[in-house]
Amino acid sequence: MLWFLLWTFLVLGALAVLAWAGLTVYRSARDLLEELGRASAVAGEVSARLEELTAAAEALHPVRPVDLRDPAPARARRAEARVLQARRRAARAERHEATYRRWRSFSR
Repeated sequence: MLWFLLWTFLVLGALAVLAWAGLTVYRSARDLLEELGRASAVAGEVSARLEELTAAAEALHPVRPVDLRDPAPARARRAEARVLQARRRAARAERHEATYRRWRSFSR
């Protein structure tokens, strides 16, 4: 009789644990599907916004084909880019030098 009660409680306990685990998995899966639905909606909104921003960017800076027969405009753009690059490099060097002067003032 004692073994029968023991095994009955063990089986009922195992069934209770399985039911609890199944319910937990079910709730997690349900929440996951809800979250995936929201993520899908957000992805759609992001996609629409990306298309708007892409159109706006193309309107501001349209991509034009390069005419390779006349290299003068390309050389002019390259020279302008080099001037801008040199200015940025000089400004960065000045910032670094100011930082080094400040560091040296702390260590003397």
